Amino acid sequence: MSTNTRPNLSPYLQDVPIVAVLRAQHAAEYPPVINALLDGGIRSIELTLSTAGVFDHLTQIIRAVGGRGEIGVGTITTLAETEQALDAGAAFIVTPISDQAIVKACAERGVPVFPGGLTPTELYSSWTAGATAVKVFPASTVGSGYLKQLNGPFPDLLAIPSGGVDSAAAAEWIAAGACAVSIGGPLIGDAFRGGNLRLLTERARDLVARVQAAQAEVQP
Repeated sequence: MSTNTRPNLSPYLQDVPIVAVLRAQHAAEYPPVINALLDGGIRSIELTLSTAGVFDHLTQIIRAVGGRGEIGVGTITTLAETEQALDAGAAFIVTPISDQAIVKACAERGVPVFPGGLTPTELYSSWTAGATAVKVFPASTVGSGYLKQLNGPFPDLLAIPSGGVDSAAAAEWIAAGACAVSIGGPLIGDAFRGGNLRLLTERARDLVARVQAAQAEVQP
């Protein structure tokens, strides 16, 4: 696929290469946690469809965030879900699978898309279909050294590890060449179970500092 039609990483994600992944019982619980993450410097936030009510609240959440960051939709597995998320204004799409129809639908509308995969065949097929970056999932099963192996045959491939990534691993993946990292539970912690949101903001600030330091080391 021509690089002219591949959607680019957003300025938010280029500056702060972290996607915070949110899962809750219901999307009505999202706003306070989103605000805490934004206060901590996270700019790209993924709302997962494994949470009830995402589409009911998506437009309102996007409007409330405004220019402070971007809201994407994840755990998308069908073209219909993709179109619904795009129509609602999702800034990016994340899927745990390698589905070229989903990738192409996003690319045609100029919206960044991060399709999941683990094998070289899965990742490269999504990349050639027009993915902005491929989601290495589940990342903890292979570790950051896997990315260096992939970059041998695929030097231009952009990758975002997801699944089992904590703060220490996030910095390791960035140092290994990942364009960003995706992180959920180790960052969010108990925020959706009554946890202290001020501590969430502090965890976000610490993660941003670690990742940006690793990013500065690898950038020319």
